Formats: sequence, structure tokens, C-alpha cells
Amino acid sequence: MNFDYNETQSMIADSIKDFAEKNIRPNIMEWDEAQIFPVPLFKKLGEMGFMGVLVPEEYGGSGLGYHEYITVVEEISKVDPSIGLSVAAHNSLCTNHILTFGNEEQKKKWLPKLATAEYIGAWGLTEHNTGSDAGGMNTTAVKDGDSWIVNGAKNFITHAISGDIAVVIVRTGEKGDSKGMTAFVFEKGMTGFTSGKKENKLGMRASETAELVFDNCHVPDANRLGEVGQGFVQAMKILDGGRISIGALSLGIAKGAYEAALKYSKERYQFGQPISSFQGISFKLADMATEIEASELLLHKAAFLKQQHKPVTTLGAMAKMYASEACVKIANEAVQIHGGYGYTKDFPVEKFYRDSKLCTIGEGTTEIQKLVISRNLLKE
Repeated sequence: MNFDYNETQSMIADSIKDFAEKNIRPNIMEWDEAQIFPVPLFKKLGEMGFMGVLVPEEYGGSGLGYHEYITVVEEISKVDPSIGLSVAAHNSLCTNHILTFGNEEQKKKWLPKLATAEYIGAWGLTEHNTGSDAGGMNTTAVKDGDSWIVNGAKNFITHAISGDIAVVIVRTGEKGDSKGMTAFVFEKGMTGFTSGKKENKLGMRASETAELVFDNCHVPDANRLGEVGQGFVQAMKILDGGRISIGALSLGIAKGAYEAALKYSKERYQFGQPISSFQGISFKLADMATEIEASELLLHKAAFLKQQHKPVTTLGAMAKMYASEACVKIANEAVQIHGGYGYTKDFPVEKFYRDSKLCTIGEGTTEIQKLVISRNLLKE
């Protein structure tokens, strides 16, 4: 196998690096400290084709594959993981759900606007009392003629306030029934569809997280994605691909933290020599580099399976679990290598450390990944 970037990946990486240095890096701490979600930045990313990476050209997208998609998310996340997170959520969740399960009319209506970031997309599954237990959701939709009346709330939703469109899974049947949930598309401005509390987070602070609230919201049946009762099944398939994107986010964090630590270890002198010459530091760097390589290989194998339309549930969960746990360890060691300076906001590793933890939680916790992996292994 050829593990080098292909020509497209190299072009993407160079383009993102240049864009990030000019448009993201100068604003990182301002956005982080004030929890600013920089909508104009995402409009620019849309113009460059990075908000519709997987969307075919016929719907206004870039028509690229998962290897290229990993490159996009990874390279952005090496500079600012919170921007990488929002790019991932927009592409792999909202946009990909419509691409995968929408009918032709729905695709033509929404995908061109999502692919260019004319619309910012959100995706809602989690509720206040149902995180991993999505089947116990309380948000309901009741059929009313040619529309559905929706009541309830979703929380921890990326782009809940600034998003123009949201794919949301709601309960249309009995609680706990995996065939009792259905996906709908909600557009900003619909009566009874609003956003609620914005979360004040440890990390990923420039990626907006808030509630979606439904108060007798009427959504047309034409906005239903797929068959009634298929929402949960759809969501699980979307999360298979979404885990690859969180793995890519984790990889970007790991590389960003490692590169900062490597640079610092060569420049920081103690006892007359760079700290990189001490075994205690050099062994940390060796472990970090090895875990990055392993994460990358797992991710691209999962991407290969996804591209070949082969089952990716197990390997996607493995890649997400390993890469996310690795990025937390690597960010932690990067702070340690920086010593006291790593605990200040003057060096980038402090932010990588805070941002990394979300990767072990979002789109299925590490514990859920182990559950997915073990169940599939025991089926074999």
C-alpha cells in the first residue's frame, strides 16, 4: 500500500495550512476565550469546498472521498480543533445524513446550500436524559395531516444557535423501540423551532454547542428523511462515518500537540543541553509519535472500507476509540514536556489539552465504542 498523500491530499493539506495560518491562527485565543463561533470563517471554507467534501459535484460539493476528508479535518485541527470539530459535524452528520438518506428532491433542495456553507448544518440525537441511551428519547412527533407536530428538546447540539438547518431524530413510536424513531429536516424560522441554552465548555469553545427546542413545531412530511421508523437505524449508520471524522479530529490534535512539544523540547535548555536529549523526554516523544502512526493507520483503513462500501462499524469504532484516547495522552504529555509554560495560554499545548477530552466523549464515548466493538466481535 502507498501511504503517501496523493496529489489531491497534498493540495488540500497545502491549501488548508495556508488558509489556517492567515485566517485561523491569529484569532484562536480570542474565539476560545469569548466562545465566538466565527460564521464568516465557515463561509470562506465553504467557498473553498471544505464544507461539502463528500458531496458529489452535481449537488455543488467537492466530490471527494474519506481519505481526503480525513486530511481536511486533520489539518484544520492541527491549528484549532474547535474549527475542525465544526467542519466535521457539518460534513459528516447533517450534510451526510441528507446525502445518504434524502430523496432526489431533498438533495437538490438542501445539499448545494450546505456544501457551500450558505447554510450551516446541525444534527440532533442527544437529549438531556438520553445520551448513549438514544432509544429512550422524549422528543416526539405526532402526525397531523401533511405535517408532524414536534415537542421536546435536544442538547449538546453543535451549531444549534447559528445553524440554518438541522437533521433531528425524534420519537414517532414507542419509547425504547429501535423502529420507533424518524429523522426530519428542520429549517431556521419554522414556528416553534428555537434554540436554547449555550453551553459554557472546557474546550472546543469556538465550536458552538447549545439546545434545540421544539414547542408544537409543525414540520412538513416532505421534510421526513426516509421511511417512518428508520431514524435510529439511519443515525447509527451516520455515526459510523462520523466516528472516522472524530478520529481525524483526534489525529489533528495529537499531531498539533506533538509538533509543539517536539519543537519546544529542542529549544528549551536545562543543565546546558536541550531537554530533548534527556531520556525522560525523548521516550515521551517516541511514545507520542508511535501512537500517532497507529491512529493514522487505523483511520485510513476505516476510510478505505468506507470508500469500498464495506462494513465499517467495528473498525470505525476502533479508530475513533484509539485515536481519541491517544490524543488525550499525547496532549497531556505535551503539557508535561512544556512544564510550567504548558499550563499557560502563551503556548498552544494548553488549548490542545482542553480540546482533546471531547474526542473521547462526542459521537459515542470510549465505553460505547468498546461495547460496539465487543458485540461485533462476539457475533463473528
